[in-house]
Amino acid sequence: MPLTVDAVEKWAEEVRGGSVRAVSRAISAIENHEPDAEELLRRLFPATGGAYLTGVTGAPGTGKSTLVDRLAAHYRKRQEQVGVIAVDPTSPFTGGAILGDRIRMQGHAGDSGMFIRSMATRGFLGGLARTTAEVALLLDAAGKKQILIETVGVGQDEVDIVRLADCVLVVMVPGLGDDIQNMKAGLMEIGDIFVLNKADREGAERLEQQLLAMLSLVTPRDSWHPPVVRTVATENKGVEELAETIGRFRAHFDSSQERMRKRAEHWKQRLIEMLGSRLLERALRGAGGEARLTELARAVAERKIDPFAAVGEILSQSGLES
Repeated sequence: MPLTVDAVEKWAEEVRGGSVRAVSRAISAIENHEPDAEELLRRLFPATGGAYLTGVTGAPGTGKSTLVDRLAAHYRKRQEQVGVIAVDPTSPFTGGAILGDRIRMQGHAGDSGMFIRSMATRGFLGGLARTTAEVALLLDAAGKKQILIETVGVGQDEVDIVRLADCVLVVMVPGLGDDIQNMKAGLMEIGDIFVLNKADREGAERLEQQLLAMLSLVTPRDSWHPPVVRTVATENKGVEELAETIGRFRAHFDSSQERMRKRAEHWKQRLIEMLGSRLLERALRGAGGEARLTELARAVAERKIDPFAAVGEILSQSGLES
């Protein structure tokens, strides 16, 4: 049963006040598409826009979680409010996150200035969960000034993060085989900063030279040349330098129109997605719901009707056909 207007407003006030319980409840409502989630986000939206979103992507095994943990600790030492969204693969049995990055960040348990949430992809491609953007918006409204988003780590499909994050870190490590070949299909273009983690391993020098050679071929954005920063996250080495590099990147693009252009592009894509979702819901509801969709799908599979006619029927019955 939907909450009353006053109850939703009280909930929003608690989120804006940073209540861990209210934020956790709100994230669950967003993930489960509860009816009050949209109204809550509408009320919270005016309080957003103050957070800086850093995306951390790269292949599995590069140490992204440890790096995020160390970056979060660095920001907390500076008394900044931190939110961490760790997107994990989905369990085929429960639909939940199966790696549980919160387990790896137990050192921050009890720190009221930090909020960590693992999210399951639930089959959504591109390295992010479908509701990651809404959860980031929620943490922004809750006063988190640094939001770190760790993608699931599926390699070449990790390009959706570029539309959401203000700054994208691409993490690599030496010794993963065909190192630079892992950087194909867009990862070279989306990286704002390249992190050579586990840089104490053999082959780090060679990988760095390969990276620099490839980056020299990438056209800089507003004169920003993506740097390579070496880290050994397990020993907290290079983390301060990395945070300083993120700060320089932020200062560089805050002084130009690039950040606003990027955010406008993000919201353009989000509006398209939201519009598509609304229209799909309306179309299915008007055509008889998912049951009718299943019937049509079976009819198409049995070649009793072609897919174009099936879509035409759904649009006609829902009143959306022009």
